[in-house]
Amino acid sequence: MKAGGIRHFQKQEPGSTVRYSIRNKILALAAGAMLPFLALAVGLLVSMKNYSRTYGNTVSNMTIANNYNLNFKEEMDESLYKLVVGYVEYEHIQEDETLKDPYLLIGELRSDFARLIDITTDPESRVWLENLMRNIDTLEKRVDDILDNIRIGGRYSENIEKLDNNIYILTELIQDNIQYYIYYQTKSMGAVTDNLNHRIQSFIIICGLLTVALAAMTVLLTFFVTGGILRPVRVLDDAAQKIAAGNLKARAEVNSRDEIKTLANSFNDMAEKMQGLIGKIKEDEQRMRWLDLRLLQEQINPHFLYNTLDTIVWLIEGNQEDEAVEMVVALSDFFRLVLSKGKEFISLKEERQHIKSYLAIQSVRYRDILTYEIQIDPELYDYQILKLTLQPLVENALYHGIKYKRAKGYIRITGKKDGEILRLAVCDNGVGMDGENLRQLTEDIERPCSETSRGFGLANVNERIHMHFGSGYGMKIHSEEGKGTTVELTIPALLSVPGKAGGNTIKSQK
Repeated sequence: MKAGGIRHFQKQEPGSTVRYSIRNKILALAAGAMLPFLALAVGLLVSMKNYSRTYGNTVSNMTIANNYNLNFKEEMDESLYKLVVGYVEYEHIQEDETLKDPYLLIGELRSDFARLIDITTDPESRVWLENLMRNIDTLEKRVDDILDNIRIGGRYSENIEKLDNNIYILTELIQDNIQYYIYYQTKSMGAVTDNLNHRIQSFIIICGLLTVALAAMTVLLTFFVTGGILRPVRVLDDAAQKIAAGNLKARAEVNSRDEIKTLANSFNDMAEKMQGLIGKIKEDEQRMRWLDLRLLQEQINPHFLYNTLDTIVWLIEGNQEDEAVEMVVALSDFFRLVLSKGKEFISLKEERQHIKSYLAIQSVRYRDILTYEIQIDPELYDYQILKLTLQPLVENALYHGIKYKRAKGYIRITGKKDGEILRLAVCDNGVGMDGENLRQLTEDIERPCSETSRGFGLANVNERIHMHFGSGYGMKIHSEEGKGTTVELTIPALLSVPGKAGGNTIKSQK
């Protein structure tokens, strides 16, 4: 009769011998116990190898995408702008080391991302790659249009309009496609990491169960086994249960000189590697979350930065050093407030300074068409608002209202307190909108940013207000064609913001 692979002893006849010694049974038990651990270890190593390969491929894909995310739009916009303004002729563009051939940029982008399509398996990432390829094709056609128009001596205003309405929008879309691809690749990496974590957890549980089973079988042999064997087994069992319970620092301290010592050493090595692997996974996850935050905080229009720096150069070349210094200081203040040391909430005073710095920069570029006024009571300066609440509204008023007005433009920023509510507004006397465009924009800003076809900056502000304060607060737009636009915001009047611990909540101040 057999039970669990161990033969029970029968009463022996005089002169008969024991067929299996205690030593052989223990060795057989140890061998039987090691096989599942070995299988699990092999499975874990295979999983780690697959994870490493997938992780490496994903990182490589993200590196390629991120390089284009950082450089493509700026290089394409700059090259086409200088072609349009006549800074350089297309036939001689490669002679300028600061410029790139638009067709060469497009070709490299298409080649690299076509390869990424072939090796990318995540369906959501592939969707954005396919969108990217379509936008690349459209961009190439628009480049053809501009260069053909330049060759036949087309009007400068037409080419500038094509840059603003086609090229800059398409390069922005391509950049968005790349960012979404990076985002979903990050999510895909997270899924792979979660799967590995699940395997590790299962490995820990099975190790614990196998160890418990080994301890139970050892109890059955206590009649034949000395306490010197039983004690190290208990130590090993205790360490395994601690690890299975989540204490990854637990180790089995065994002082015997037999196979159990070897087993304990192997177990400790496995626990050490497992602890290091889980620590590496957590570190990678924290790094990814940090990168996501950086991506969200660095949504700065590279075209704005380029134009600002270009304007500073013009001022210096025009011997207007004082104006150039003032603009550099304004640009420094602008970026300092954008970063805000990673803070999500800033004071209304800081936001006002951010707007002032932004308008100071733009006033140099648009000095003939732009005037502005900030009417915020200093008593409201200490109230807390979400960072980048008003600046996107001011930017929208400038680029979509004042820029296309044929007369002097005016922007007014106001803020007042109404009970427990702050009412903020950005008004302009720009081109305004007709009823249909206003209706469409109002619908767009109520959608999630990922689904918004236009007005992304306004939708971003509105969505963040809803997320933090609820649907009772947010944005309203009033516009009349030919007369201007007013964007109004309502948010709670806050003198303090929530902490990261203790379950603090935002409280309005009367």
